[in-house]
Parts: sequence; C-alpha cells; structure tokens
Amino acid sequence: MRKIQFVPGEYYHVYSRGNDKCTIFRSHYDYARFLFLILYFQSPFSVYNVGNAAAYFIKHQVFNIRGSRKEQLFKNRLVSLVNFTQMPNHFHLTLLERVKNGISSYMQRVLNAYAKYFNTRYERSGHLFEAPFQAVHIEDNEQLLYLSAYVHRNQREIKKWKNREHLYPWSSYQDYIRENRWGELIEPGIVLKQFSSKSEYKDFVETSGAKDKLPDDVFIDYQTPGV
Repeated sequence: MRKIQFVPGEYYHVYSRGNDKCTIFRSHYDYARFLFLILYFQSPFSVYNVGNAAAYFIKHQVFNIRGSRKEQLFKNRLVSLVNFTQMPNHFHLTLLERVKNGISSYMQRVLNAYAKYFNTRYERSGHLFEAPFQAVHIEDNEQLLYLSAYVHRNQREIKKWKNREHLYPWSSYQDYIRENRWGELIEPGIVLKQFSSKSEYKDFVETSGAKDKLPDDVFIDYQTPGV
C-alpha cells in the first residue's frame, strides 16, 4: 500500500531508478522511447507505433504524431507534465494529478511499457525499476519552484553535460529557457509565469541552491555511470 495519497489539483515529484542502480537508458533510442511514453501516455488512449515514433525522433528531433491525435490527448489527460529529466539510471518528473488515480494509472502504463520494451531489446528478465515508483507531495509553491531547479540541474552530474545542462536533450530545461518543443504536452508556464523572463528563471536554476531548500526525501542516492 502506497503511503502517499494522490489528490486531484495537487503537484507531486515522481521518480524512480534502475533496480540495483542499473542503467535504464543505454542508447539515444532508449531515451527517445521513454520520452515518447511520458509525453503521450498522459492520456488513457492507446498509442501505437511507439518504436517508429522514437526512430523518427532520432533523425528529426520531433515525434511524427498527427495534430488531431494531439488534440485528443490534450482533452483527456490523466496528469499534466510540468517538467522532467532522464538520467542514465533514473528519472524525475513533476506531475499534476488531474483526475483521481491519474498519476497511478499513468505511471503504471509508462513503466510497464518501457520495462517490457527494454527487457525484450536487451534479452533480460526481472524488474527493471526499483518498485514501486517514489512520489513526494509538493507542499507549497516555493517547493514547486525549487523542485523545478533541482530537476533541471540534475544532468550536471553527467561530466560531459556539466555547465551545459541547458543543452541536454533529455530534459525539459531547454523547453523552459528556449523554445518549448512539445507545446501543450508539457506545462512550463506553471513555473515560468512566476518569473519576469526566461533568463531570470535560468539564473534562478543556476543559483538557487535547490538541494538546501528541499526535504531529503526528494533526492535519489545514485551513482552516475561514466557516460
């Protein structure tokens, strides 16, 4: 039984890492596949040809999903995705619970779909993720802002992305401070409307000291693979 209760209209930090801290993203295709899932599984509708969409993204940096399909997703979302980052052995999401049991249903679909794909692709068996996924209720607006900074600074832990985290493709950080690649599939405005400009938000992320402002249970103790 999960201790936390998800309440519609409330924000949550949702995260998980690989079982025994194992790497869960071994290739750009893996990252793209998971990215597609967290974006397009916000709706309860079935989405097909995930593999083709991920392959298309690798070549073109966009997913080839029809506009009419996106509109259907916008109207029927279980959750709102506020921000995210994908790391080699874990991920972080900030989610708004839109309907009762929305986050639980969404995460079950995302994690099951990705684990099934990963185990098939790499000929492995057993749990891919530490179970169950972790979730922390965001108590107030200040915590929401500092969490966004923490999520968007996470990729600094990867050596080749330190001081270049705003360019990291598997995070929503660039969607906050540059052009939003995903339109209504993520909602940076929830955070950005509290800053006078994108550059002010970027300064906040770089200087906030987010780890000192957040409770300990929002952090993952992990060892970053040397990639």
